[in-house]
Amino acid sequence: MMTQSTRRNFLRGAGVALALPRLESRAMATAASKPPTRFACVYFSNGVEPAHWWAKGAGASMELGPCLKPLEPYRTDINVLRGLFNQEAVKSSSPHLGRMPNMFSGATVSLDPAVIRVGTSFDQVLAQRIGNQTAIPSLVLGIEPNELRLEDGVSMIYGSAISWATPSRPATKEIYPARTFDLLVGDGSGRPLDRSVLDAVLQDAHSLQGRVSGSDKRKLDEYLDSIRSIETRIERASKQERIEGWRPMLEKPNMPRPKNEMPQNVPDHMKLMLDLVVLAFQMDRTRIATLMLNNDLSQMNFGFIDGVTGALHLDLTHNGKAAAAEAMYLRTNQYHYEQFAYLIKRFKEIDEGGHSMLDSSMLLGCSNLFDGDAHGADQMPFVLAGGGNGSMKTGRALDYLNKGDDNRRACSFYLSLMDRMGVQLERFGDTDRRLAEL
Repeated sequence: MMTQSTRRNFLRGAGVALALPRLESRAMATAASKPPTRFACVYFSNGVEPAHWWAKGAGASMELGPCLKPLEPYRTDINVLRGLFNQEAVKSSSPHLGRMPNMFSGATVSLDPAVIRVGTSFDQVLAQRIGNQTAIPSLVLGIEPNELRLEDGVSMIYGSAISWATPSRPATKEIYPARTFDLLVGDGSGRPLDRSVLDAVLQDAHSLQGRVSGSDKRKLDEYLDSIRSIETRIERASKQERIEGWRPMLEKPNMPRPKNEMPQNVPDHMKLMLDLVVLAFQMDRTRIATLMLNNDLSQMNFGFIDGVTGALHLDLTHNGKAAAAEAMYLRTNQYHYEQFAYLIKRFKEIDEGGHSMLDSSMLLGCSNLFDGDAHGADQMPFVLAGGGNGSMKTGRALDYLNKGDDNRRACSFYLSLMDRMGVQLERFGDTDRRLAEL
């Protein structure tokens, strides 16, 4: 395997490859090139305690409400966005399942038990447009498994997914750390990198081509096409040198493979999945990731937090504003932001040649509701961290609440994020406007 300092360029032609000497001008151009822009989301369900979720001022002196206290060390690295909403979520008669699966699409959620339909989420639009640049188009992770029961006559698959590959199909969510690790170090599908198996299969397949009927030949060609797609993934996954431009600083995992079994406590599970998001971006295995810390209507138990009793997440967030329950709700909110702060910290610590990985990334911490107890969808709590490769000014509290509905649509925010990822759309969801001031 070649390191960056020994990597050589080649002149190729007529079947001959001649190694060039190391050219300093080309090395300097490579070192100066920017890493790619990445996007990751950390989602938690059932909203926030509104009285404690606020931000004032700017920069190092920005004041953060108690809910956002874990983010205080990173005040200059974040933007706190207040007032963004999805019109279709506000209109929905379903207080949870009509206001959660569409948070990243702004689409109408079908409440017909026989029809699963919601919009394609913007992270999956990104995956479809630029996901071919990496071995894994997008990483979709969670802590809790998909639920298939009904809630108020509607499928809980809605409450188990924020990433939707199509309007009727959620993106496959991985909750096992070991399987996620295998996805990152293999060929992008969870299989190990093994060219010898493919070579043997292709040799046998090619030997059959002259000995089969026309209809069978078509089937064989389709089979070979599928093999070639795997081959392409392997080549992309195992390619270690790039003649021009940025290359990842990490070529092999810098963490051990997690155990096969599911972690037996929530903190360990969440930390492992956050570390895997970091690893995925460090190795440039993907540039798009979402992590659901819990499902909507979550039954996750938060009894591991000091001072939290009656510890089911759903009960803590639907508490009728009782004082003791409000304090525990605040503590669970803070715990979720502690996870987001951990991700920011990890990204900020990673040097990519004079800039941190946070400088080239956009990290979104969010929930689908504002006031979880009241099922308030008139705004969503959004915190955006990172510089987006120089495209984002940080250290700000941006309040859109009183700027008119057309100027506070969450889909305008998503259009602005997609622009920074190199995907420009004329319209997305319920708007064709970009978000002002971002």
